[in-house]
Amino acid sequence: MVLVVIVLAAGTIVERLNPDIHIYSQWWFAVLMAMVAVAAIVGIVQNRMWRRPSALLVHAAVPVILLGGALTTWTGRHGSILLEPGKPNHVVTNTDGMSWNLPFYIELKEFEVASYAGTHTPMDFKSRVEIEGQEYTISMNNILRFDGYRFYQEDYGEDGSSTLSVAHDPWGIAVTYCGYAMLLLGLLGLLVSPRGRFRQLLKGVAVMAAIMLPLAATATPSHPQTLPRDAADRMGRMMVLYKGRVCPLQTYAKDFTTKLTGNATYHGLSAEQVLSGYLFYYDQWADEPAIKVKEEVMGTRRASMRQLLLLDTVRPAPSTPKGLREAVERYNLVKGLLSGRSLKLFPIADSVGIIGWYGQNDDLPMNIADDEYLFVRRWQNYCQELIITGSMDDLCRVFDKTAEYQRKSGVTMPGTTQVNAERLYNALTTGRWLAMSSVTLGLLAFAYAMVCEGRRRKTARWVRTASVAWVALLSAFLILIFVLRWVVGGHAPMAGGFDSMNLMAIAIGIVGLLFLHRYNIGLPAAMLTMGFCLLVAMMSGSNPPVTNLMPVLNSPLLTMHVAVIMCSYALLFFVMMGGAAGLITGNERYRRLNLVLLYPAVTLLAAGIIIGAVWANISWGSYWSWDPKEVWALITLIIYALPLHEGLLRRQHAFHLYCLLAFLSVVITYFGVNFLLGGMHAYN
Repeated sequence: MVLVVIVLAAGTIVERLNPDIHIYSQWWFAVLMAMVAVAAIVGIVQNRMWRRPSALLVHAAVPVILLGGALTTWTGRHGSILLEPGKPNHVVTNTDGMSWNLPFYIELKEFEVASYAGTHTPMDFKSRVEIEGQEYTISMNNILRFDGYRFYQEDYGEDGSSTLSVAHDPWGIAVTYCGYAMLLLGLLGLLVSPRGRFRQLLKGVAVMAAIMLPLAATATPSHPQTLPRDAADRMGRMMVLYKGRVCPLQTYAKDFTTKLTGNATYHGLSAEQVLSGYLFYYDQWADEPAIKVKEEVMGTRRASMRQLLLLDTVRPAPSTPKGLREAVERYNLVKGLLSGRSLKLFPIADSVGIIGWYGQNDDLPMNIADDEYLFVRRWQNYCQELIITGSMDDLCRVFDKTAEYQRKSGVTMPGTTQVNAERLYNALTTGRWLAMSSVTLGLLAFAYAMVCEGRRRKTARWVRTASVAWVALLSAFLILIFVLRWVVGGHAPMAGGFDSMNLMAIAIGIVGLLFLHRYNIGLPAAMLTMGFCLLVAMMSGSNPPVTNLMPVLNSPLLTMHVAVIMCSYALLFFVMMGGAAGLITGNERYRRLNLVLLYPAVTLLAAGIIIGAVWANISWGSYWSWDPKEVWALITLIIYALPLHEGLLRRQHAFHLYCLLAFLSVVITYFGVNFLLGGMHAYN
């Protein structure tokens, strides 16, 4: 298994450096997998595992899963078929250019791109096809099974054509799924068996529940002239088309201000006030050094629009220094607002009834009514007149009437619950202060806990109480953020780097609270790591706005896959911290606790990998593609399964060192793959 781990890891690196080399399809790799299967069978016989049904299922699952993979390779067929409307076809082309024929013809009757309500952003791709006189609909995560063949929506053309993936695997999937079931049943059996090692280790472990309360944040006033807060708030309640989604203008304002200044507020001004300042008081804001830039670009860390005018002629190119590109992008961000290109406030139907969102300077549909045309074209000028005369009440009424105009346009708008949830989410996520606070408090608490461990003293009660309160409140706050993003987006927020790190922080906080009484350094470690998770989540921008989900990711299996994997990683983090504490203190109880954590962690990791494989099979017809993320998840599973064997790592020091170093595989699986190795699972 050590050799397998080395080969798997090396394969991801070699294939990254030279994409023409395919390690996992070599004959010698197949021989290595066969050796693993034989070794598992020999282990079953030598250890008489039929006396222990759970262990038997786990080890027997290995050759069954490998046999399923071999059958897929030997008997399975995969390819793509191009369908043009009204032209039956049965020729399938695989990746190496070879073709083969289906035993029947398939004809495309109609292809449709279903969009999210009120936008042109694709929500689903649907092909209505006919096979032997029967009509079927194929869409993302909704495959067609016919005569042993599976058809998946793969691509489409502007001419109305549709490309389907075709898979024919008569034996491999069934055998592999059988192996998956055996593995999960065996692992669950190890957890629940009354005479099993896990149940013996578990005796005496306490579980604690905590009451969770939400957090609130406050801001301070200040700086250049802009709309009063209540008027800016009314402006933020209008809808706008932003990033392919109809959302409150507040969301656009928050993203605009964050990208421009590095924070969601500026000198006590809300994001809506900053946006309205540039929109309605540009002459004053043009000289305001609010724009965050690299010091080597402008000689200062803050620049004004007038200072950036010098960069107007620069067109960012790949060779342009990063700092200069960022400065130009921020300058163009304000230009896009002033020109009306990015402020899509007006939903208007064209001559065929299709509603699009327009800015006031866009080319409007020819069939637009005269009064509506004047309303759109003069909207900003009229608002400007009211501001000059100080008629803020009338200005608020204009904002309200604009919102009413949007609702009456016929376009589907987000519901009241969604809008309120999004506005609350925007108000609660205004910067990195929470992450920085958690890291700082975590460092102090962790250092204090290690001093107490070294001196074999108990943690002061007030420190322990404060730590519990902080972790409980932070976990509750992150759960609230998770729920709000779910309500706003209409799907579980688990498909990106920010969302997965947020979920990881929640899982670590909950596990830290559950093992409070048995794990002295668990809570300080949870505080520290939750802060780091939040910092990593915000590396690409403080709390990114909610976006529509890619059609292929719109599956409940994705939600289960990410949630289970994140829970497993959280448990493995505490195994790592237990290893560190065991090395420092030499206390035997950390070995026992780590073993207690390893059983559910390995079970959850295996379950997460299997759920991901099933989801991949349903989505695009392949349950295992040797993607770097898949490979490193498998490596992590193997690494953490080894300490569960009683004959290995008997020495306490070696066990703790192994638990400490093993977490590197988790780090590589998440960060190394995402930022270095790439692949289908990388968060870009």
